[in-house]
Amino acid sequence: MFAKSPTRVLSFAALSLSLLAIAAPPALRPASTISSPSPSSTVPYASDDPNVPLWNELSNIYPQAQRGTLGATLLGPHNVPLELENPSLLAPPTTDHGTVQNAKWPFALSHNRLQTGGWARQQTVADMPIAKELAGVNMRLEAGAIRELHWHNTAEWAYVLKGSTQVSTVTSEGQNYLATVRAGDLWYFPPGQPHSLQATADDKEGSEFLLIFANGDFNEGGTFLLTDWLAHVPKEVIAKNFQISLAAFDHIPAEQLYIFPSNPPADDQQPPASPQGLSEPFTYEFSKTPATQFTGGTIKVADSRTFKVAQEISVAEVTVAPGAMRELHWHPTEDEWDYFLEGSARMTLFAAQSNARTFDYQPGDVGYAPASFGHYVENTGNTTLRYLEIYKGDRVQDISLSQWLALIPPELVKAHLDLPDEVIANLNKKKLGVVGAH
Repeated sequence: MFAKSPTRVLSFAALSLSLLAIAAPPALRPASTISSPSPSSTVPYASDDPNVPLWNELSNIYPQAQRGTLGATLLGPHNVPLELENPSLLAPPTTDHGTVQNAKWPFALSHNRLQTGGWARQQTVADMPIAKELAGVNMRLEAGAIRELHWHNTAEWAYVLKGSTQVSTVTSEGQNYLATVRAGDLWYFPPGQPHSLQATADDKEGSEFLLIFANGDFNEGGTFLLTDWLAHVPKEVIAKNFQISLAAFDHIPAEQLYIFPSNPPADDQQPPASPQGLSEPFTYEFSKTPATQFTGGTIKVADSRTFKVAQEISVAEVTVAPGAMRELHWHPTEDEWDYFLEGSARMTLFAAQSNARTFDYQPGDVGYAPASFGHYVENTGNTTLRYLEIYKGDRVQDISLSQWLALIPPELVKAHLDLPDEVIANLNKKKLGVVGAH
């Protein structure tokens, strides 16, 4: 027999009846549309105890480390504003169990690199050790300011948050490309390909954007910069390389510029004509991509099927209505890096072996779900939740729990979960995407 606990368990009478039903001849057994054994009677049923967030960042309360009869009040000093933002850490759902690495990083906790003309702050695996495959940088350029000519040893993917940015690049074949990228749109540069970023005058305040790199160990300070390189090459070697006089290089910087002010580019600026011709586009008007509507929100996707140069990083932009949720799912081989744009959310990561942990998110926060970790994203606020799911891979793909169960023999579902026959029959054979409030 099981000890009494908050979980709902089989009574002795119910257990006896179950055993009698199994032992009885077929003619005497209860009728069922789907013939399948029930889950083992030695396992208790999942608890019906509510596990909703007990407060949110706007609550006018004094948060406590208590959920029902569990926990106790706080006696020592504590950070109330931070605890109001993280109810699932201070008073976690009873379904949380074991150990899962931290999967929340607010950019507000990142060290900011302030420059004349803008700033940059980053999140790497050093900040969030679970994020092994992807790293992020939040960057701001004043109107006209330039993120100097540079390249990386990993791919760079970007989403413009506000304003517009002119990007330029040259491929290894000598093809060049110049374009202006606006709010909600993307750019992508393969590893090693040189490029520059400059805020235009379209918005007097300049631009702000999110950069994603296909390596969790990436460090923005490790970028290969034009000025940094030439400052460490003897001038006579530079002159010999360009076959011009040494005096031409009297005013090159003695150290890197990184971000620096300049005049905004002209609206009609064109790149020099290249004998090798123009390259394929390295930008994508994601803001104009139509979204797929679901019962609880929308999803729109940009991956290598539509944004062809983006061979290492892809994205889904998701909206979730109040009370709705991104369905239970996982990604077969791709890690997911999340950036929360609007609203409030919570996500539970299931890491196998009974390990599960829940996190709460606000705008400007980064979340992370490693490949194959089961998860959902629930809107816990009163306004629309909008966030980016960014993947280490060229395709956006996931496995839907509901679709999986709908497309296997119903006897298997019955044997595992003992769901009513009508529930199994009505499981959706298409992905739910974003599920409406129940």
